[in-house]
Amino acid sequence: MQTQNAPRSLYTTVTAKDIFKTFWRGIRTQKWRLFTLVTCVVAANIVTIIVPLFYKQFFDVIASGGDKAILAGRLLGIIISVAVLNGIFWLLYRIATWMNNTYQPMVMAALKQQSYDYLMEHSYSFFANNFVGSLVQRVNRFARAFERFSDNVIWNILPLLVRVVSVLVVIFFVNHWIALVLVVWIAIFLSFNIIFSRWKLKYDLQAAEYDSKATAYLADTITNQNTVALFAKSSYEKDGFKDATGNQARTLRHAWNLDAFVEGGQAFLGFAIQFILFYIAIGYWQHNLITVGVFFLIEAYLLSIIDQLWGFTRLVRDFYQSYADAKEMVEILMLPHDIVDVPAAKELAVSKGKIEFNQLTFSFNQTRKVLEDVTLTIAPGERVAFVGPSGAGKTTFVRLLLRLYTPTAGTILIDGQNIASVTQNSLRKSIAMVPQDPVLFHRTLAQNISYGKQNATIEEIEEAARLAHCDEFIKNLPSGLDTFVGERGIKLSGGERQRIAIARAILKNAPILVLDEATSSLDSHSEMLIQDALNTLMQGRTTIVIAHRLSTIQKMDRIIVVDGGKIIEEGSHKSLLRKKQSLYKKLWTLQAGGFLISEPEEKEVQSKKEIKEIIEE
Repeated sequence: MQTQNAPRSLYTTVTAKDIFKTFWRGIRTQKWRLFTLVTCVVAANIVTIIVPLFYKQFFDVIASGGDKAILAGRLLGIIISVAVLNGIFWLLYRIATWMNNTYQPMVMAALKQQSYDYLMEHSYSFFANNFVGSLVQRVNRFARAFERFSDNVIWNILPLLVRVVSVLVVIFFVNHWIALVLVVWIAIFLSFNIIFSRWKLKYDLQAAEYDSKATAYLADTITNQNTVALFAKSSYEKDGFKDATGNQARTLRHAWNLDAFVEGGQAFLGFAIQFILFYIAIGYWQHNLITVGVFFLIEAYLLSIIDQLWGFTRLVRDFYQSYADAKEMVEILMLPHDIVDVPAAKELAVSKGKIEFNQLTFSFNQTRKVLEDVTLTIAPGERVAFVGPSGAGKTTFVRLLLRLYTPTAGTILIDGQNIASVTQNSLRKSIAMVPQDPVLFHRTLAQNISYGKQNATIEEIEEAARLAHCDEFIKNLPSGLDTFVGERGIKLSGGERQRIAIARAILKNAPILVLDEATSSLDSHSEMLIQDALNTLMQGRTTIVIAHRLSTIQKMDRIIVVDGGKIIEEGSHKSLLRKKQSLYKKLWTLQAGGFLISEPEEKEVQSKKEIKEIIEE
């Protein structure tokens, strides 16, 4: 089983500069904390370079000979100086740690918020082409990438630079040739690590990609666990996940084996420089060109540098890992939104609710045209139903109206205002939508219902629930409206979720109402009750109904029949049935005998015999 996100061709090439710019947008709110943090770390590491100089004096004093009482006094002064410097070092690192404990979490939160804000503005098509689990993973990995990058720069790379430069300066004044040898060795060490790490980057990127795929597979199968169980595909999905994690494991194993090779090379270079420097130092000592204290100074500095450089491969690896982790999210942050408000977009003002589709054409791509040159006007307060075969383009009308898609050609007007020129928020606030398969938040029933009106009172929520007949099942729940519904509303039945969605639309009280087969998951009794509530809700509102069950739309003012992306007929229920050649009549004939007709419908259409007579006329 293959799991894929949006095509790679949609994304622009992301460079390290792009990632740093994105990080900076989160960092700039914490600039003064970062400045204080960096200053303390630099000062603390300069102190670590100064301390060995005092120890050099300490050993030179011991090796000089003379009156021990006098020497003891000098030695005591040296160790007091060392103690003071160590105290300064301790204080600087405590301040740096305290600053970092505020700086990093705040920046990580800002980066997550930045990612979330931009991500949520992407289009319906974007989310249809990406796994939810993969997107969640990208947001979290983006924040962790910054944390790892920041830790490495502040606590590892910065101290390394300060110590290497300071050590080379001090050694240069002690002995030019020893300093030169150390410079050459450091250049070889760093070059070896950088070249190798750049070559290994492709394996780090591949590991990140396999991690995303494994996460996406996990999220996809857990979301569809019920389907897996019903189709007895547990073994199949386990094998699929095993393949995904197996690819990830093999890539990581190869990358880690390469890291082990690098560590072996580092160890060899470390042993070699110790031997070379002491061999040279012995020669200078024989000619009284350096003191005993210089041996200690070289060893102290060398151990300090090796300790810092030893983790350099890990630092480079972590840098590239951070790059790989951040890259996937930055790709999304650099991907332009499909649907954006035009500059100076105005708020939509709905006074009547007249909707006009003018020469509307929509295609997913060059080979798949969904709507073609459709012109339609829906009068204020008119109740219109769209019917037709699956894939005819019924739902596309609604998605274009809500600007979930952008028309390939043509315009949509509401009360004479082009919806492409108004803000998306004002447009969607003016439309209440009841989808065929409502998805609820894992929040309380009250919170889900009040999503249509955030400042709704408990009385308003209860009234909306009553009108949608939610009170029939809510009263049997131990926590009532405070009951959590589970992820995607899984604790409720399909009909109960649909009633919550209807209550939400009732509370929203928008001038335009869209019902996408809003009673499809209800039993006949509940459907009759909710149809009554919907009839009340539709009063005075422009209403669009996407209908699959034709028994629910007989009372619509107009029925629009769509097929092949075009409107092929329109009229009332009765007028369409009286046509000799009518797609609606064929659809009605197929459904009339298969659906239970409710009492209100039975009064209008007395019997199946009458249906047959109408069709035969």
